[in-house]
Amino acid sequence: MASSSQSESCRVEDRGRCHPTRVADSAGYPSLRWRWIRSVLQGGGSFGFSVVSWFLEFFVGLISLHLTLNPSARYCSLYILHTMASDHTNSPSALLLLPPPPAFSFVQVKDAFQPSLVDVYTKLSNALIGSNRTAVLDIALAIPDLLSPACQPRARVFAQLQHYLSSVYTLVGVVCATQNIELDSPGGIDTRVVFIDASESTSAIQVSDSPRFGPILDIQSLANSGRCWDYVFYLSNTTGQNLAISFTNSVGSQARAGSAASMQAITSQPDWEISDRLLIPDDQHPSTPYHSVVVGGTFDHLHVGHKLLLTAVALVLEPLDREQEGRLTIGVTGDALLVNKKYAEFLESWEERWQSTADFLTAIMDFSPEKKSPQIERAFAPGPNGKTVLVRIQPNLSFEFVEISDPFGPTITEEKLGAIVVSKETHSGGAAVNEERVRKGWKGLAVFEVDILQSGEAATATDLEGFESKISSTDIRRRRVHLAKV
Repeated sequence: MASSSQSESCRVEDRGRCHPTRVADSAGYPSLRWRWIRSVLQGGGSFGFSVVSWFLEFFVGLISLHLTLNPSARYCSLYILHTMASDHTNSPSALLLLPPPPAFSFVQVKDAFQPSLVDVYTKLSNALIGSNRTAVLDIALAIPDLLSPACQPRARVFAQLQHYLSSVYTLVGVVCATQNIELDSPGGIDTRVVFIDASESTSAIQVSDSPRFGPILDIQSLANSGRCWDYVFYLSNTTGQNLAISFTNSVGSQARAGSAASMQAITSQPDWEISDRLLIPDDQHPSTPYHSVVVGGTFDHLHVGHKLLLTAVALVLEPLDREQEGRLTIGVTGDALLVNKKYAEFLESWEERWQSTADFLTAIMDFSPEKKSPQIERAFAPGPNGKTVLVRIQPNLSFEFVEISDPFGPTITEEKLGAIVVSKETHSGGAAVNEERVRKGWKGLAVFEVDILQSGEAATATDLEGFESKISSTDIRRRRVHLAKV
């Protein structure tokens, strides 16, 4: 089947970190991070905003024409555009180090970490007052011996890891609902959760000879990544202090020279006793390593529910040797299937949706010390699932975004997939996919299920409404409609 492809280089400065983002679309025109500007302008009704909107559109048009006629000037012009369009590079950026929880249950995770999260989110939210910036918060949850051979392959501990992940994201939603703090929107906090193994017994273990990628890291890889955090928060109890010491001791001389992060102790519960059974490998699960994992969704206005699902997909992907290639395939619903969605006028385009998904996946997976621009290849082929974008963030690690126009997407057009991740709400979809694959004479996919966020943990009806508004794309669009009418 014939196809055409186009490569493009992707560069954006995000707190000293390169992430895939809108640098140029297939026509060569700039398509940058204007979301927060658009959200303000869509407030509408104000003559001042109308003038600003007209000026920005006029300016972008001039730059677009300039780029088309003068391709050699593209880099400089794009940099100017990015600098004017957003003060994102001046947004607060922080790392929160969480020590191991006392036990597996959500209640104990909540009891241990809620005061600390309230403290951190309040600090970051206060830093954003009066601005449309979005703060970035990386949360690193320590789980002992996570990188030990007993926990390999990852499929053996997936069920428990995704439960911890769900617990932390649920707690984030509860805290932000009770404190009336925005998530993933202008004036809010973009949260990403990863796991670290700070155990001395695993500090020397190298699963492969390739650089380790998230969302499971050793503390050395985290400390020496190319992230430029303004703050590194840690719990003030003994366990939290020990984790902070381990982090600072792991920072190499090169990373130390380029880091200006301020280490800050935060509110915490008194020390708790940590269970020695935080992870119990599932011996009943097939010990198969997966290097090709697929998921599907709309991914409109990316929120913590999407982040939970996407991080779970990354958890299934096995660490790679240099001769191995890993790929996450993400089916993103095409625009044509969404015309009947509620508040469709505030739906993000397919381009915006795959790019925000790529941004997030890169944020939780690429912890390389050096800044590198991902390579992007676009392909257009006739037939279903023919429109794809391949984002290569490391030589042997890539994300493939496929525009889907049916319930099955790439699961029935790409035979060499190994596993699929579904939510507990859509678990029947995994079985349906495998039925279709069997009909084609293909091997079925391993199915991994992810918990749903527990909005019922909100304390009051008002908090529940606030929580649910943060994990519903429909409700996010509804709020945008309301703001546009104010």
